Amino acid sequence: MSNHLGDTNKMVSRNPRMDASAHDDGAIWETGCQLERELKAANEMFRKLNIHALDLTDRIRRLEEAGDKAVLNSYLPDRLAVWNKAKEAKL
Repeated sequence: MSNHLGDTNKMVSRNPRMDASAHDDGAIWETGCQLERELKAANEMFRKLNIHALDLTDRIRRLEEAGDKAVLNSYLPDRLAVWNKAKEAKL
């Protein structure tokens, strides 16, 4: 009978790269520097994505405001119901 999970009694390391270089002080330093570079890059990517998300949120708000103004100038009898239903669909 095979156990596809392997040995479940083994502890899984929370920091396998540091553990792998634990026997060589130079390797530990290099691994730490590499992790720091990766963290800096990830933080920069998160910052850019956050700015982009805020820009998109602002654009959606402006489009909704333009739609609110446009629907008031429409001559369709059920224009407000249609527009409100369309805005609810985004949720």
